Amino acid sequence: MRINDVDLADGATFLSGPPHEYFDFLRREHPVAWVDHVEADGPGFWALTRWDDVMAVERDPETYSSYVGGAFIGPVDEGTRLMMINQDPPRHTRLRQLVSRMFTPRHIRSIEANVRAAAKEIVDRVAPKGEIDFVTEVAADLPLIVIAELIGVPQEDRHKVFEWSNKMVGAQDPEYGAGSDVQEVAAELYAYAQSLADERLADPGEDVVTLLLTGEVDGEKLTVLEFNVFFLLLAVAGNETTRNLITGGTLALLEHDDQREQFLREPDVLASSVEEMLRYVSPVNYFRRTATKDTEIRDVPIKEGDKITLWYPAANRDPDQFPDPHTFDVDRAPNDHVAFGGRGPHFCLGANLARYEINCMFEELRRIVPDMELTGPVERLHMNLINGIKHMPVKFTPVETS
Repeated sequence: MRINDVDLADGATFLSGPPHEYFDFLRREHPVAWVDHVEADGPGFWALTRWDDVMAVERDPETYSSYVGGAFIGPVDEGTRLMMINQDPPRHTRLRQLVSRMFTPRHIRSIEANVRAAAKEIVDRVAPKGEIDFVTEVAADLPLIVIAELIGVPQEDRHKVFEWSNKMVGAQDPEYGAGSDVQEVAAELYAYAQSLADERLADPGEDVVTLLLTGEVDGEKLTVLEFNVFFLLLAVAGNETTRNLITGGTLALLEHDDQREQFLREPDVLASSVEEMLRYVSPVNYFRRTATKDTEIRDVPIKEGDKITLWYPAANRDPDQFPDPHTFDVDRAPNDHVAFGGRGPHFCLGANLARYEINCMFEELRRIVPDMELTGPVERLHMNLINGIKHMPVKFTPVETS
């Protein structure tokens, strides 16, 4: 195998899931690998696949910037650059503080009953059917319900967020991106965000939209564009990653009967099962940083302006950090995965909320997963950023609900 045998910038590379065989090769032979790929903002990028390198870069935003080149492979426009994910401290920190209280354990406790009730209702609805598309009928709904409540989107509009999100992240996908222009989709979402803003200015609520409209960063309120891109980030990130973790975690149980049996047999293993799903699935494939000065990683010279990509599925299967890394082990401990990013400033704002949602959903899924099996192919997203599954047809013994 050679470094350029796989194009990590091509969404088609991920149609069967993250290329773990290739990541194993890079970790072993070229942990700091130069990947040739011509983009408008310059040729190629460095790919990091070892856990400790990913963690080190995450913790050093001064040397490895999100703002200079953006968090994704390819050029970033000035509007997208305003997004929190494309900012560095201290502005990133101040933007994060605008909404951080909505994602604290204290606030999550205040919505616990609603999240649990929603998870139960979703499984109650599908349990008698016995045959479903797991993604569209189960995994997609809970994250949408929760993020809609937090942001301030009426529940009857939550599926608009689902459609916009699919089109935004699936621009290269023949199903999600068919007939769609990303700029037009963003404009639709921005127009909707502005309609919510007008409502909240007249009638403030306990939601993210109100916090964004009333809060200040460096003594100034967000501009219209800053508000819109913040809304877009929360709407998309708030449902995409959790949806795909719930789907990927369920698939892992279906593919590992012994682990499914332990998951069902031992209620206390739920929390560690969720952490192992996060490690094993890794719903976000990568983020990018840009070197702000000449430096080096593992004695490899990195020039100022070079792109560095952090590959989380690879880091999460680093044998130096995780014994038997390709084994799905619901009882794995310790499990210091990087599914939510490293421990730096960009650690996922919604990590606590996502964990709670996932735990609630899998508590309810115990009722229908005992004999669940696939009835058709798992259709994955044509994209290198999100480890996404679009459709997963399954069947199980119907369960009557009270």
